Amino acid sequence: MIKADTLIKSLNLVPHPEGGYFKETYQSEDIVSGLPDRYQGQSRSSGTSIYYLLKGNQYSAFHKIQSDEIWHFYEGSPLKIYVIDHNGKLNIHLLGNDINNGGNYQIVIKHNQWFAAQPIEQKGYTLMGCTVSPGFDYTDFQLAKRNELLEKYPEHHSLIMEFTRD
Repeated sequence: MIKADTLIKSLNLVPHPEGGYFKETYQSEDIVSGLPDRYQGQSRSSGTSIYYLLKGNQYSAFHKIQSDEIWHFYEGSPLKIYVIDHNGKLNIHLLGNDINNGGNYQIVIKHNQWFAAQPIEQKGYTLMGCTVSPGFDYTDFQLAKRNELLEKYPEHHSLIMEFTRD
């Protein structure tokens, strides 16, 4: 994990509530207003982006936000992203540079869908970026409560148990 620790230090990453480490790298000065009712408050920055790093033994716990989010692969291990859509269907995406084996440099997570992620290589790390539009605001962030997610999606019991923290 020497490389991951070096990146955490050199990029000034700090612990993220969903797991891993992050740093906001951009927040647009442009403000958008008149947003859909799902947003608390009716204005946001038009866009934000972060660096995000997960060590191989870490995971991004199930959470959702009110905006669409684009994940960008930079380096390290491929990453599996688990998305439960509005109908309860599980979609698994591979973020990484092995495009011959299903990897993608970018994955779009649509708003208000539960998602979690973990590097494939347990002794590796994944460095990625996340871009959100309209911009990220913590009032739009919801970390999953295990029992509520299990009640709503019992067919995904093992995955929910693995990728929730309570």
